[in-house]
Amino acid sequence: MKALRLSILDQSPIAAGSNATTAVAETVALARLGEALGYHRFWVAEHHASATFAGAAPEILIAALTMATRTIRLGSGGVLLPHYSPFKVAEAFSVLAALAPGRIDLGVGRASGSDAIASRALQRDRSSTSGRSDFPSQLAELLAYLGPDALLPAEHPFARLRGLMPHGGIPPELWLLGSSPDSARLAGEAGLPYVIADFINPNGAQLAARYRASFKPSASLQSPYVVAATAAICADDSATASDLRYPIVMVMALMFRGEIIPIPSVAEAKAWSARHPADGHPVMRITHGDRQQVRDGLTQVAADYGADELMFVNVLPDSSSRARSYALIADAFSLSSPLTPSPSPRSPQGELV
Repeated sequence: MKALRLSILDQSPIAAGSNATTAVAETVALARLGEALGYHRFWVAEHHASATFAGAAPEILIAALTMATRTIRLGSGGVLLPHYSPFKVAEAFSVLAALAPGRIDLGVGRASGSDAIASRALQRDRSSTSGRSDFPSQLAELLAYLGPDALLPAEHPFARLRGLMPHGGIPPELWLLGSSPDSARLAGEAGLPYVIADFINPNGAQLAARYRASFKPSASLQSPYVVAATAAICADDSATASDLRYPIVMVMALMFRGEIIPIPSVAEAKAWSARHPADGHPVMRITHGDRQQVRDGLTQVAADYGADELMFVNVLPDSSSRARSYALIADAFSLSSPLTPSPSPRSPQGELV
């Protein structure tokens, strides 16, 4: 059986009655805990104009995390590239790579991470209203700045910028995130590792197959590498774990109606679900239960995707429940704390489970 790496994706949730200051402090504390527990990497998300999540600037959060950790890989899950200049993203993550050599992942995606108003506010040039995306060309430019085997043509006006990235010789590792057939094909053709957002599209097994079918070896990655990012909640007993699902069920149901709220308490969310039985069920796959139930469920998720790595996300109203969930999952899979920085997918994989 091949080794299965375990990682964390944190969205910096804002609990009702709390604030962003507390949310980002909890993210830093969770990264320290993840490292101590033996998780392979810790990524932070990007959301804008949100009362639910505080992580509007992953590059700033990652900078703080480089100072708070020593061994765990750190990255973005992900930078929403259509909002930004590829050159600026390459420079920002190169600086992060200089702060934590060999530990920085640059995960990019094409989603907006916000509503239409915030998306427009993010744009420097607001003259166009077409909504068209040039994501493939943005990704190609980013690869040209950071990838080991991609170059801009010599006559390209930006060609000389590749050699001026401030990463100190170890660039960030580029990843593609997605939940659609287009992202799967693009990741495969670019020879990039691919993260499938199972917590958005729980029927993504065909994406892994499409990615592998499209995969072309690159200098950075010789064979396909699939990460399934999935929701998981573990507690000391199955009843508690089941109750802990209610806040994200309420948040997601209201989000689909256009109402963005902080993370409610379990009691508030259970009461809401009782009043709205048609909405009181998960709109995403959430593996939940005690240690054995969660291990069994997550092992099945990994099998569904043929995943090389699982990345867990949980959105809970209190940091102690979040931390306990990750600790119990680490115990269920017998993780141990690493003594050296975690290698990248292009390195031989260590046995973790």
